Amino acid sequence: LDVEIQGPEGTPYEKGIFLLSITIPERYPFEPPKVQFVTPIFHPNIDNAGRICLDTLKMQPKGSWMPSVNLSTLLTTIRLLMTDPNPDDGLMPEIVLDFGNIYTYDIVLGRRTCSSKTTRCLCPKPLP
Repeated sequence: LDVEIQGPEGTPYEKGIFLLSITIPERYPFEPPKVQFVTPIFHPNIDNAGRICLDTLKMQPKGSWMPSVNLSTLLTTIRLLMTDPNPDDGLMPEIVLDFGNIYTYDIVLGRRTCSSKTTRCLCPKPLP
């Protein structure tokens, strides 16, 4: 299943449309879906392959997945992660280091992901 989410307002991602790939396991909803970004994104909790480090995507006891979490709620949670990165649980050490200096992080993020000059390149238009 491929879905698109809009970058959250008030973030460097806000002009972007991000394609995500969702794989629903046989045991869903008792097992979380596998979700990854197809659109490249510069984020401390999302690696270069698009894998997302998010408790909601992990089984308990390490994660917080519950069968009551539906896909809509999951996508909202991913958008919230885009708004509020968690550097304490980062997948990308070099981005986490940049995040430690918020000024540097904002500059690099603005250059790498969905800045006004790269939106067309990194953020594909919605599918027809």
